[in-house]
Amino acid sequence: MDEIVLKAMAKWPNVPSVFGWLSLDRRGNWLIKGESIGNEALNAFIGRNYLRDETGRWFFQNGPQRVFVTLAYTPFVYRVTSAEHEALALSTHTGLRLARIDSVLMDEEGAILIDADHGVGVIYDLDLDRLSPHLVDEHGVPVHEDAFDELLDDAQSAPPLWLQFGVTRLKVGHIHSTDIARQFDFVTDPTEHTTKANA
Repeated sequence: MDEIVLKAMAKWPNVPSVFGWLSLDRRGNWLIKGESIGNEALNAFIGRNYLRDETGRWFFQNGPQRVFVTLAYTPFVYRVTSAEHEALALSTHTGLRLARIDSVLMDEEGAILIDADHGVGVIYDLDLDRLSPHLVDEHGVPVHEDAFDELLDDAQSAPPLWLQFGVTRLKVGHIHSTDIARQFDFVTDPTEHTTKANA
C-alpha cells in the first residue's frame, strides 16, 4: 500500500466507504461507472492499493476511503508474460508476478482459472493461445492443438490435460462459473451490509 494512503488512513480513520462506483472487467480493466479508466498512473495507483477485507469483498483504498469493487468474474485477471518457447510466466492485472499456482480449472465456457499465491483469477482471454503450448499430457508432452477444444466439448471422454508451470504440473479440473465465488470465498457485488463472502 502506498505511504500516502497509509498516512491518510491514520489522519481520517472513519471516512464512509463507497459502493457501486468502481468495477473490474474480465480483461483486467478498471471501470468508473462503467467507463474504462484511460489514465495509466491512476490504473497503477488503484492496482497498488487493491485489497480484500475479512468478508471477501475486494476494494481500492483511496486515501482514507475504501472504494469497493464490483467484479465481472474474479478478483484477478492473469496475463501470460513469458515469451514464446520460454517457461510459463504469469502476472496479475495489477502487475504482480505469480510465484506459485495451487490449482487450474476450466469453466463451462472454456475460460481458464488459476488459483495462485495472489488469489484466484481468470486468464485474459486473448492470452489463451499463448497459454496453450504449456498444456501437456500426463507425461509432460505438449498436447495437440485440438486437445483444449476436446476437453471443452466433452470433459468426460477427452484426455486429461495438465498445465506445466516451472517444475510443477497441475491437472486441469472443471468448475461451473456460478460456483467460483463460493468456492474461492469472494464477493462479486459487494454492498455495505455484506457480512460474509457471497452473502
